[in-house]
Amino acid sequence: MMDDRDEIRGAAASVQILSLDGARVREVVDEVATEEPLEIRVSCASGMVPLAVTMRTPGNDFELAAGFLFNEGVISRRSDIAGISYCLEPHMDAAQRYNIVTVQLNLPALPSLERLERHFTTSSACGVCGKATIEALQTRAASIEDSVRISRALLSELPRKMREAQRTFASTGGLHACALFDENAALVVLREDVGRHNALDKITGWALLNDRPPLEHCVLLVSGRASYELVQKSITSRIPVLCAVSAPSSLAVELARAFNLTLLGFVREDRANVYAGAERIVEKNAVSS
Repeated sequence: MMDDRDEIRGAAASVQILSLDGARVREVVDEVATEEPLEIRVSCASGMVPLAVTMRTPGNDFELAAGFLFNEGVISRRSDIAGISYCLEPHMDAAQRYNIVTVQLNLPALPSLERLERHFTTSSACGVCGKATIEALQTRAASIEDSVRISRALLSELPRKMREAQRTFASTGGLHACALFDENAALVVLREDVGRHNALDKITGWALLNDRPPLEHCVLLVSGRASYELVQKSITSRIPVLCAVSAPSSLAVELARAFNLTLLGFVREDRANVYAGAERIVEKNAVSS
């Protein structure tokens, strides 16, 4: 089940480009981030259904599928997964075989997917109000009661540590990253992807497949902004502190406050804005209980 494709296809591709540099024009080879669709299917004894298609950077696809199912409430524990595999049907085009992942569930029947079907056929501006969105999440996730405390000094180290670990971003400049740190600012795991939400799903899937959830006493740093979706996935993964390099959205702030998640934006060296859960950010190092 764990035969993922990290070594089969790279996260970057070489392309021939025209470089314009002042009066100088050159043909050079550049590295760009790989972006391909991944179809996630779920199956059990009662049948198989396509669930979602996401544009992602190949690599850690099994983690992505497992994390997506967990964060969307399709599964609730590691034992719900019987196996994960690529679609290796011989009639398929070779390049597409590794763009379909099937998750075999240890369930007697497929769960109700009506909510997910609605989610994936609407846009981010579908008009669902914030209150309804929060109430829907409250049916499957509780408020975060985590005693972790992070000092401002440790917080300031996170952006540098994430940048140093972003191997593919260093060569392409075109990937988002999510980095999970422990309460002492030690890097636990980092995943890169063209989508921040995919990178977080990969971290959740990594934890799930390695029997690591919930991700208590941890801090998550994400490149770019903090959206509602990233806050929601942090809550379902039980991550108590979410930091973003850029700004949060209004619904992200509202959701963080409703679930007692510590949310920070504009985290850059010695600067940060705390939008929710300020009690977890302290002046000096503290030992969590």
